[in-house]
Amino acid sequence: MKVLLINGSPNKKGCTYTALKEIAEQLEKEGIGSEIYDIGTEAIRPCLACRACAKLGKCVINDKVNEFVEKAAEFDGYIIGSPVHYASASGVVVPFMDRAFFSSFVAGKLIFRHKPGSAIVSARRAGTTATIDQLNKYFQIAEMPVISGRYWNMVHGSTPEEVKQDKEGMQNMRILAKNMAYFLKCQDAARQAGITPPAPEKIEFTNFIR
Repeated sequence: MKVLLINGSPNKKGCTYTALKEIAEQLEKEGIGSEIYDIGTEAIRPCLACRACAKLGKCVINDKVNEFVEKAAEFDGYIIGSPVHYASASGVVVPFMDRAFFSSFVAGKLIFRHKPGSAIVSARRAGTTATIDQLNKYFQIAEMPVISGRYWNMVHGSTPEEVKQDKEGMQNMRILAKNMAYFLKCQDAARQAGITPPAPEKIEFTNFIR
């Protein structure tokens, strides 16, 4: 079992990475593998709403999103990390997640369904809960169990050194990792016991404009 930790910060080894690294170390102690995937600073174009992914089986835009979707299918759980920029997720995280989730779903690749997900954020001060809520919506629309910590999953600080001083925040990263590991082990036990996830239903779309 392994968890993909997605670093949505333009700083490869910044505050968000520091929180994700704490999670990775705790997951290892719990016997769960992990890998940190950097979105990086490369420009990520927004979704074109062209729905070409339905025919192509992937997003029509050729960048890191398709690479990520292919890679993500190999993992059992996901934690997306983002710094808080203007009280919301970073400028690369939103178009990246929009296209990754939309293109894989429209292409019929339900790679995220029933796999656990969670969001963690880092900030100097405010905007954390709004950003967590924003990121968790990707999991909720994809039928993914959302894993929580003991508090909202955030760390505070302007530098990695300051983040490490946020004892409560870093403790919550470890608690989140333990909860993720526990859930994955429960899923594995369920599979071994012959308990399978419910089959997907055909989507019903309701148009409120009559």
